[in-house]
Amino acid sequence: MAETNTNAATETAPIDWGIFGRPLFDDERARALSRVGVVDIGSNSVRLVVFDGAARSPAYFYNEKVLCGLGAGLRETGRMNPEGKVRALAAIKRFTKLADGMGISPLTAVATAAMRESEDGPAFRAQIEAETGMEITVIDGEEEARLSAQGVLLGWPEADGLVCDIGGSSMELAEVHKGKIGKRVTSPLGALTLQGLSGGRKGVKDHIKPIMAALAEKMGGTDYKRIYLVGGSWRAIARIDMHRRNYPLHVLHEYRMTTRAVTNTIDFIRENDMNSVRAQIGTSSARMALVPHAAEVLRQLTRTFKPKEICVSSYGIREGLLYEQMPPSIRERDPLIEACRFVERKDARIPGFGKRLHHFIAPVFRARKYEQMRLVRAACLLHDVTWRAHPDYRAEVCFDNATRANLGGLSHTERVFLGLALLHRYKSSRDGTPFEPLIALLSEREIQNAEVLGKAMRFGAMFALDTPDTMATLDYRPQKKLLTLTLEAEAEDLFSEVALARFNSLAASLGADPIVRHAADSAAPV
Repeated sequence: MAETNTNAATETAPIDWGIFGRPLFDDERARALSRVGVVDIGSNSVRLVVFDGAARSPAYFYNEKVLCGLGAGLRETGRMNPEGKVRALAAIKRFTKLADGMGISPLTAVATAAMRESEDGPAFRAQIEAETGMEITVIDGEEEARLSAQGVLLGWPEADGLVCDIGGSSMELAEVHKGKIGKRVTSPLGALTLQGLSGGRKGVKDHIKPIMAALAEKMGGTDYKRIYLVGGSWRAIARIDMHRRNYPLHVLHEYRMTTRAVTNTIDFIRENDMNSVRAQIGTSSARMALVPHAAEVLRQLTRTFKPKEICVSSYGIREGLLYEQMPPSIRERDPLIEACRFVERKDARIPGFGKRLHHFIAPVFRARKYEQMRLVRAACLLHDVTWRAHPDYRAEVCFDNATRANLGGLSHTERVFLGLALLHRYKSSRDGTPFEPLIALLSEREIQNAEVLGKAMRFGAMFALDTPDTMATLDYRPQKKLLTLTLEAEAEDLFSEVALARFNSLAASLGADPIVRHAADSAAPV
């Protein structure tokens, strides 16, 4: 996964941005300043999302949705739900006023299946545009699939498999491989659409099965190791899976399930009172009403495509609209590292120090794979961003921030690893931590590696407050079990009692003997 792309021609070539407005990244300064507003007029919900900072992994400045149910009854009547239209128009009027107040007008707005398939869709679109001044682009099913897949690529640049986006009136599939989007198809398997079917569960099952088989044929087979789920109904099912398993980390993005777990959860949904479950997981009654039908779609999806892993994506069509505006050089960057850089620049005491800290401690991790080294880099960038927290709770705040932050390109175990490393940045021992259930998601080796990383940052960050990489060098020889610190002459006063204690603690966590060298002197065991 590349962080940069030096192809200047790609950056400067004129691009037709179409309905998506001006490019965000022509000016480097825009990355930290731009706010981008997107309105998604779906069959079930209407949502406004404002992304803060035109970065590779942007933060959510504002996020509001209204479950309007525009697609309710569409299959029977051919028209949108009248009550839903009233609610949607009111929501969109509010969104345009909010955008004016934030100074981000005009908004980028797209409408999906309910508006494109209903006979009153064109008239409703014209009414919204006349009363709000907001231009709406109605996209077809394949374009909806493409944008949803782009949203997945925003968080997973290396995503490889099948993106499945379920809405109220339709369900889309799209291939993703090596940063590219392949075949795309749409279907009428929306959760609202299935509500009107007769015949009970068997009738729903008999309706879904041939449609899913036809989708598999259009996609050219079922050889997909991974399925990425996009859409509110899928996320509700994932919450139920977490609840059923008593899973400790309640972060939906990059939550992963096996096909067996999905089957068990669908059976759980069928056998339990969903009103009781809804109260425990915090899902709305309108959303929960769609879950049983969405669950039957998911059961047939997994039976048809037989993935080894099912992944939940919180990123979808709205994030895909933002991704649309990114030039290739930005798309290819690591979303985790870019997000951490953004946070460091905004919140750290000394922005830029993370890079120097990484340079200083990197020799301790010389033999690690790229996937591990990117976590080392991310930790160094984040090591100081919670410095305003009370000292007694700073370690816990670091852990909580890393595990629950809006970061893309980060699996759940990587989140916990990063959080534990940052905890050890401020605290030598993890005894008595309230995060033991989360830490249990890691292997013993991962726990040990996180402790080493935290103690390396703990030593480097206090040894020299600005440039530890110019004051000394670290060298780690795992086979000889030696950790050597070579001090420059001007750094000798920095290496005091506290620094020595933290250096020894790092060596102990590595199971290595600590050695200190002074520029031209011979080695002397500590």
